[in-house]
Amino acid sequence: MTRLTRVCRAVGVGLAAVTATLAMTQAASAAPAPPTAPAELAPPPGNEAFLVAPAKGVQIYKCQSATVNGTTTFSWAFVAPQATLTGDNGQIITHSAGPIWKAPDGSSVTGSNPIRFPTVFDPATAKDIQQLLLKGTPSGTGVLAATTFIQRLNTQGGTQPPAAECKAQTAGKVKEVPYKADYVFFKAA
Repeated sequence: MTRLTRVCRAVGVGLAAVTATLAMTQAASAAPAPPTAPAELAPPPGNEAFLVAPAKGVQIYKCQSATVNGTTTFSWAFVAPQATLTGDNGQIITHSAGPIWKAPDGSSVTGSNPIRFPTVFDPATAKDIQQLLLKGTPSGTGVLAATTFIQRLNTQGGTQPPAAECKAQTAGKVKEVPYKADYVFFKAA
């Protein structure tokens, strides 16, 4: 084998290694594909997903009483979510009452006009909270500043506590119910 042949082979092996490394790096840094959503929760045409963020937190409920015609009843009322989202690039976003999502860069988005799925939903018997599509109203500059819509998908947990746990002895008490979900943030294409 000539010296030129050995050099050509070494260069070829080196180029193959570099190509494979670049391909793996590109695959590792590519944003994950958004989770599959029910058709009812698709944002209008002209919007594209730009951030997928799994969330872990709690849905907060309060035991409230109401008196109608001299009869007092007790039921759980939703108060607020409280969760932490980890975005595609490790971005931490907080989710709280409003509903509002805030990024460390000062940008935020408030959700409104929810479309819920499934549309027929009994919180007393459901295992998981509903999936949602919300219209986004952003503020500030930064990662969330261009948000047009937010989806809450793949929900796990978070439904109201059992009705039997809300009674005269627990009126006014707050209960935090753990939940997980995937949030997908959209912007104008």
